[in-house]
Amino acid sequence: MALRLVQVNFKARDDAALGRFWAEALGWGVESEEPSVTNVEPIGFHWPDPTAVCIDFVAVPDPETVRYRTHLDLATTSEAHQAELLARLADLGAKPADLGQGDVPWALLTDPEGNLFRVLEPREIYRDTGPIAAVVVDCADPRAMVRFWGEAIGWTVHELTGDLARLRAPEGVGPYLEFHRVPDGAEVWHRVHIDLLPNPVDAKAAQIARLQSLGATFADVGQGDVPWTVMADPAGNEFCVLGRRE
Repeated sequence: MALRLVQVNFKARDDAALGRFWAEALGWGVESEEPSVTNVEPIGFHWPDPTAVCIDFVAVPDPETVRYRTHLDLATTSEAHQAELLARLADLGAKPADLGQGDVPWALLTDPEGNLFRVLEPREIYRDTGPIAAVVVDCADPRAMVRFWGEAIGWTVHELTGDLARLRAPEGVGPYLEFHRVPDGAEVWHRVHIDLLPNPVDAKAAQIARLQSLGATFADVGQGDVPWTVMADPAGNEFCVLGRRE
C-alpha cells in the first residue's frame, strides 16, 4: 500500500504524562524516540502493521489552540469489560464529560489533558479491532470523505450512509476509520490528527502529488522546517505525511 494510516497524533502539554495515561488505558507500551515526543504502541509491535494504529504524543507550548476534528473510540467486549475499563480509566485520571448526549450506552470521557474520547458498549463490529475501535472524524459530508480517503489510503468501505462512513484496512484487521456527520456549528474541536506513512518512505513526493490530485492542499500550522508535510483534505481536516529525518 502506497500510503498507510500508521498513527494518530496528540498535541500535549506534557507528552510523557499523557503517554503514560494512554499506555495504561490501552494496555500498550510507551517509549520516547526524541525529546518532547512519546510513542504508545502495542508491546512487540513493529510498524507499519495494519493490526493497530499507534499514538504519538507531541509536546507543544499551547495545545489548547490546536483545532482538529478527530477523536478515539475505545472498544469493549462485554458489559463487565466496559465497567472494568471505565473504573480503571477513572483511577488513571479520566473524567466524565457531558456534551448533551443524554441516555446513551457509551460513555464520554476526557483524559487528564481534557481530550474527549468514548468508551463504547460491546458491539459485534468491533470485536476484533483491539482496544481502539475507531479513529473518528467529525465532518459535514461522510460520502465526500470516503471519496478522498478511500483513494488516499486504499481502505475498504464497510458502511456508507449520509450520516456515517466506515472504512478499514484491506487486510480486515485493526481499528476502523470513521467519518460521522455533525450539523453545521456542532463541531467539537480536539487536539488529535492523523499521520500517514509513504511506503516506501522515499516515495513521499510522489504520494504528496497524488494527494493533491485527489483534492488535498498544503497547510501551515506553524510547523517550520520538519521532515513531515502538513496537508488538509477537501473538508479542511489537517493530517501529516511523514518523511525521513535527515
